[in-house]
Amino acid sequence: MNISIKLALILLTTILVSACASAPPKNTGDICQIFSDKKSWYKKANKASERWGSSVPVMMAIMHQESRFRAKVRPPRTKVLWVLPGPRKSDSYGYSQAKKSTWRWYKKSTKRSGAERDDFADAIDFIGWYNSITHDRNRVALNDTYNLYLAYHDGHGGYASGTYKNKKWLQSVAAKVSNRAISYQQQLQGCESRFKRSSGFWLF
Repeated sequence: MNISIKLALILLTTILVSACASAPPKNTGDICQIFSDKKSWYKKANKASERWGSSVPVMMAIMHQESRFRAKVRPPRTKVLWVLPGPRKSDSYGYSQAKKSTWRWYKKSTKRSGAERDDFADAIDFIGWYNSITHDRNRVALNDTYNLYLAYHDGHGGYASGTYKNKKWLQSVAAKVSNRAISYQQQLQGCESRFKRSSGFWLF
């Protein structure tokens, strides 16, 4: 086998492995299945939870709403003359759908200069960080998924001024996120012990 064929095979393998790594979990409605499908995600989510005080189910419920756990998702493009693709509604991107400006703030605040929006560990840490600021600035409890999501969507200033109050659709979405966090919490209670063992939290 000549060098060019070997290099082509290596490149193809790298692309396939990368595609599999960034593919969303098969069952996004079951947190146990998510962590079974994505072997490293529990440890990364738990690390973010310990760092920022926001629970794993709450952070995962927010991520589910924002991206359905898709690494490279962006907002849809607008239409020009009802047909031609126009600019996107925002520059949100990745698992957490963080905007560039907010992501820069996160990297500067946490000194994580290499953080990427399409990396799960960075994105889940971002959500925990943002929730902790909501807790500090807006006095929202870290287990209050409904209001945490309202602030996540409308920003800390928007939440403080009550921009969400005239957005019935957003209130409905926040209620869905809250219910999903409750469901994730109930599911995780039945399976978390095995993820702790496999992540090396328990040494036996």
